[in-house]
Amino acid sequence: MKNGYIRVAAATPDAKVADPRFNRERICELIKEGIRLQTKIMVFPELCMTAYTCGDLFLQSALLTAAIKELKEVLKATKGSDLLAFIGMPWEKDGKLYNTAVAIQNGKILGIVPKTNLPNYSEFYELRYFTKGNKETAMVKWGNEWVPMGTDLLFACDSIPGLIVAAEICEDAWVPFPPSTRHACAGATVIVNCSASDETIGKDVYRRNLITGQSASLVCGYVYANAGEGESTQDLVFGGQNLITENGTLLAESSRFENEVIYADMDLERLNHERRRLSTFPGAEREGYTVVTFSVKEEDLKLKRFIDSSPFVPDNERERNKRCEEILSIQAMGLKKRLAHTGIKHAVLGISGGLDSTLALLITVRAFDLLKIPRSQIHAITMPCFGTTDRTYKNACLLTEKLGAALLEINIKEAVNVHFRDIGHEADNHDVTYENSQARERTQILMDLANRFGGLVIGTGDMSELALGWATYNGDHMSMYGVNASVPKTLVRHLVRYYADTCEEEELNGVLLDVLDTPVSPELLPPKDGQIAQKTEDLVGPYELHDFYLYQVLRWGYRPEKVYRMARLAFEGRYENSVLLKWLNVFYRRFFSQQFKRSCMPDGPKVGSVAVSPRGDLRMPSDAVSRLWLEELETL
Repeated sequence: MKNGYIRVAAATPDAKVADPRFNRERICELIKEGIRLQTKIMVFPELCMTAYTCGDLFLQSALLTAAIKELKEVLKATKGSDLLAFIGMPWEKDGKLYNTAVAIQNGKILGIVPKTNLPNYSEFYELRYFTKGNKETAMVKWGNEWVPMGTDLLFACDSIPGLIVAAEICEDAWVPFPPSTRHACAGATVIVNCSASDETIGKDVYRRNLITGQSASLVCGYVYANAGEGESTQDLVFGGQNLITENGTLLAESSRFENEVIYADMDLERLNHERRRLSTFPGAEREGYTVVTFSVKEEDLKLKRFIDSSPFVPDNERERNKRCEEILSIQAMGLKKRLAHTGIKHAVLGISGGLDSTLALLITVRAFDLLKIPRSQIHAITMPCFGTTDRTYKNACLLTEKLGAALLEINIKEAVNVHFRDIGHEADNHDVTYENSQARERTQILMDLANRFGGLVIGTGDMSELALGWATYNGDHMSMYGVNASVPKTLVRHLVRYYADTCEEEELNGVLLDVLDTPVSPELLPPKDGQIAQKTEDLVGPYELHDFYLYQVLRWGYRPEKVYRMARLAFEGRYENSVLLKWLNVFYRRFFSQQFKRSCMPDGPKVGSVAVSPRGDLRMPSDAVSRLWLEELETL
């Protein structure tokens, strides 16, 4: 499908035990709905044609004959469509009965997958009726055609190279070595499971974790369809818990005890990118497998998929707080190790009253506390100059005081003016030289003070600035350890907010909240009426957009067309499409052109799945060109 999305469904039809005609009618109704909704893969429960709880009736020829008769009617319902459906039903072969998932599309049977692991404990007694499926593929007669039957079948889509489907049945997913593991190693990107798993206390949580975890370890999509109401309640109750997961993420889940169909749009590009990225994921080894091809039409879907506009920041407050505490700990532990290794007991950092330097100071305080080094040996240097406002200056001073660090003020106006005279620059020419001279003067002071104190210069710049190159080369770009180097700007805000909410000190809370309320600015241009004149997001673009782009481009390798499509959905109603496209263009241009700054960035701790360190996640040449990406944007 377009941009790698494909719609899948897990369906629990109403059922009657040992009534294939009734069950077929319900199955066909759901198939028709799935076709109408542009579904390409639809999975039904285990033995749904007869119901799972038929007991000894599975030994009755009348039931088996009726199931085959009704399957022919289901095939008619798929005629003319490209929906690939998996129907659970009993299948007789060579005098033995098998519990199978029958794959059908466009009026034909593509293959029959028998169950591998037959439970015969507690409430299950499948060995009474069924025979374990064989890996070796056999051909069975169906009308005038021969159809493959075996556990090792792969259904490969010839119109979407990344779509390869394999099936397992219920218990197969619960054993130590599930068939799905073998299928994924053979190249399957989507696993389907026709299941009849009854309900007991707490089993729903275990089942959800099992299926979600399996999709994570196999880097696959997983569609799990479970039997529900209509099965016999002689001894058991079936809740119809359907699950659709993707690489450890739950995309959709049905309500239990309400027979439902759930739909989700899987991202095949995401799955294939992750498998390419992971050098430990095996290449497709298909020895012994039979590959059955099928096709689907490419259609543009109105996505049934949530696109998070803040991928670095959890929506749930509890989870967000947990994430913030974890990140603060990672940052502090990174700095703690560097200080302990070097034997350094002093830290030097520039404190501006802005978000990044505030976070860096908070991290430094935490690291010093862990090492039991007095906070007074943290030297916070405020260096007011042409653009400094009273608000940021006061916040920098008050923050340092409340945290117990040592504050040193060095006004750099005179030094910068001397420098302007030395290089022949007019002080009223507020160009890039005017701005960068201030940033480099501040860095020189920090480095020299570190020498004086025998300390370490703590970098304050964040990952968003590094991605955009929004830093003065050998100015604020440089430090001895960059604690914020893999923290995006949108997350910096939440880390500072979390610290404010948990510090239990009224004045410290107040200054942190005011820092959060201050516009992001390098403060390198003179204020207007005492207010900040230079707002970063007016110049380089909204950080919430750039962080979104950064995540999709680096974490998943998406091409510009897909990133733009996702942004339109994620920010619908907040930004015009033209604005999204404008800043996406800026992102690509700056990301490529500014790699030289990242190629020599200081050490700093990685905290998330995206980072730009040249020694770790981003091995990118400084002279790579952006033409391919920008040309694609021009077509949008």
